[in-house]
Formats: sequence, C-alpha cells, structure tokens
Amino acid sequence: MVLTHWVLVAVAAMASMTPNGGSDPAPTVGPAGERSSGRFVDGTFTSDAGTRRWKLWVPSGYDASRRHPLVVMLHGCTQDPDDLARGTRVTEHADREVLLVLLPEQPESANPKKCWNWYDPAHQTRDAGEPALIAGMTRQAMAAWSVDTQRVYIAGISAGAAMASNVGISYPDLYAAVGLHSGIPYRAAQNVMQGVGAMANGAADTAALAKAAHDAMGSRAREIPAIIIQGEADAIVRPVNATQTRDAWLAMNALARSDDAATPAGLERGRALVSEAGGLAFRKECYGKRTTERECEVMMLTVVGLGHAWSGGSKAGTFTDERGPDATLEMLRFLLAHPMPASRAPNARRP
Repeated sequence: MVLTHWVLVAVAAMASMTPNGGSDPAPTVGPAGERSSGRFVDGTFTSDAGTRRWKLWVPSGYDASRRHPLVVMLHGCTQDPDDLARGTRVTEHADREVLLVLLPEQPESANPKKCWNWYDPAHQTRDAGEPALIAGMTRQAMAAWSVDTQRVYIAGISAGAAMASNVGISYPDLYAAVGLHSGIPYRAAQNVMQGVGAMANGAADTAALAKAAHDAMGSRAREIPAIIIQGEADAIVRPVNATQTRDAWLAMNALARSDDAATPAGLERGRALVSEAGGLAFRKECYGKRTTERECEVMMLTVVGLGHAWSGGSKAGTFTDERGPDATLEMLRFLLAHPMPASRAPNARRP
C-alpha cells in the first residue's frame, strides 16, 4: 500500500494542464425564501489556468434569502468528488449545519492518478495553476449562491490537504480558515522526488517554510486558523508532517502578527485533551496565544491507531476508517467557529 501510494505521487508530474479561456455560466439562484431538498449541482469553471469540473452540495435547508457558509473540500489521489462526499458523509453534516459544500475535481488529464499537484511550484502561488482554478471555482459559487463571505473555508485530505494549504495561504483574503487531514507542510517540496521525501520524512526547515508562506500571502498576510488531523499510524504521510505543519503554521501566523513565535497552549492550560471515539483514542491540542477551543489558533487532533484514512468516515468511500473521532464533525466545528474578520471579508458578487 505504501509503495503504491508513493508511486501515485511519483507519476503525478507526468501530466500538465491545458489553458483555456472563457468561463461557463454559473447556476441560477432560486427565488428568495425558497427552501429546497438537498441535492448536487454539477458545473464547470474555465480560466486561463485551465478547466475543472465541480460538484456543489446545496443543503436541504438552503434559503436564498439568507447567507450560508461555504466549505471547499479537495479529494486525495485516485478519488473524485463523489468518493470524497461518500467517505466523509459531508452532505449529511452540511444538511445539519445548512452549509454549501463545493467539491472540485482533479481529472486524469491534469494528473494520471488525479492527485492535486501540490509539490509543483507552478501550483503553489496566487493567480496561477490549480490554486487559481480552485479560487475561481469558489468565487463562481459565491457569485451564484447565497454565501456568507465571512464563512468561506477550504479543507482536504492527503494531496487534497496539501493543496488546501497552497490555496488557503495563497488566498488569505478569500478563505477564513483551513482544515487539513493527513497533509504535508506548505512548500515542503518543489518537485516530485522532494514530495516523496517529505511524505516519508517531513521537511528540512519549518522556519523557512513559515517565511515562504508569509511571503506568499504578501500584503494580504493575516493570522489563518487551521485544524490539523493526523493518524498516528499513517505510513504514507507520516505524522512528522502534521507536527511540522503545526510548527510552520504557528510561525507563519506569528510573522503575520509581527510578533515573536507563537506560544503553545493546550485546551487545559498546556495539556492535551485525551479522549476516545469509535474505538480509537485521540489527542486534541490547542495552540496559539489564546486558550479556549473556540478561539484556538491551530488545533491538532492526533488519532492513535489510524492509518492513511479519513477518521470516523464511511466505508462507502475510499481511504476511510469508520473508527475514531468524526473528522468531518471536528473540522466543521472548528471552521465554523472561525469566521473571517469583517474588515477582511471579500465583497459578495451575486447578481
């Protein structure tokens, strides 16, 4: 399994995107006050960076007269939007919370195993490559549906988590907070072989990664909340990646605040909250200048005995483990508790 997944990453650089101009029309918003059954809407986004299909879950309680949160979720290698939705049960959670879920699709034409090309410098910055496509899809959804611009989030698993870091850091003015499951630190790799090495051994210098992330934000730099979920038994993306993502993220946020390195603080004054769910124990830690879970700057949830799989997921999807805490619930709880500061929220562009 480990060798197979590394091969998926190694072959990822073999394909490239084909730019294409123009844009498909966005879906039409229903009349004000209309409440619909939960459903998927399919669409396409095209820009100079290329073309991607997407699926949008419109929750059962959707009301066009109200503003709803929007969560962008990125699948991992060999997956697609339907697979990710099934495995995470995100549509059920979306119906409960009455939020929209956008699921971009990475096609085989862009990567032979449908991995997001997170390790390629062409896909690590603003207004270029896959980050530009994902941000474009996000804005397309925001323009067509009734979205709360202060509560737009991005999350993913594995290669999708690594790309979620790329996108969230490249567009800190668009996404309020980030959710990362089994991911790799931002800019931990600049080519496919470095990507393989990072998955196994982590990055060489988290301080340098933090500076690169801060530089990527540029004049838009701000403190970005993040939740990091990691299986302690993950032999594909090893746990060192989660630790280094945490350290680099805290240092990046400290640079954005122009202060010293962030001070770790657990939920219980420096101690991790240890619990058990679905047959697996887990540690839940809060880091940053603040001490309550709601105000936590970086949340880290480590699941003992979990491999490279979505914690508490459904066997209807791939790369899931039904045991452990419900990662979808934990992510949404954290993300929704961290809206974008009103002064930084983008303007809504709905008709």
